[in-house]
Amino acid sequence: MSTGLIIALIVIVAVVVAVAAVLTLRARGPRHGANLKRRFGPEYERAVARHDGDTKAAERELAERVERHGSLEVRPLEPAQREAYEARWTAAQERFVDAPREAVVEADRLIAELAGTRGFPADGHYEEQLAALSVHHAHHVEGYRRVHRVAQTRPDGTHDVNTGTEEMREAMVEARALFEALVRPSRHEGGRRAVAGDRTAPATPRAGHRTPSMLHRRQAKES
Repeated sequence: MSTGLIIALIVIVAVVVAVAAVLTLRARGPRHGANLKRRFGPEYERAVARHDGDTKAAERELAERVERHGSLEVRPLEPAQREAYEARWTAAQERFVDAPREAVVEADRLIAELAGTRGFPADGHYEEQLAALSVHHAHHVEGYRRVHRVAQTRPDGTHDVNTGTEEMREAMVEARALFEALVRPSRHEGGRRAVAGDRTAPATPRAGHRTPSMLHRRQAKES
């Protein structure tokens, strides 16, 4: 076989391999993006918006979150721990009537503590904790983000006075979904069946638990 023929065969093989690789990437790309979109739901759209519509950059970010936190094993709660957390959340909701901002600050603190107890990043690493939570509870993390934003203090120790009571109430209501997801037993603990894209399904409010919306109506009635 001549040298020219060998070179030609090598070139042909290289072209075939390159074309196959491109076709494989094109075939895998949409599915990969669709899987991320299905898994992250609203977090996917938020990531795309943060990257100014660049879906590839958003998908790289979300894929990195899955790689870092997808194998995280959620630690179980002891019954006494679960009851204590539920009691603290109920107390925060009741406090909302007279001191809405303090109630939201407590909700932010409580979710961070509960997430740490369940095995998510803790010790004040909010961004990393939020990223991990978004992998396992993508449909519920926005509420945590909102209460954390309200709870943040300025350098002078004050809060944003432009945040109204209604906005704080909505943040508290939305954050409760994540709290319920974290405080509830997971599948391997005998909890409820998980749903696609989220390891825990929204809980039905238990008797005796008042939501901030109910408290807000009571506040309006008394005022």
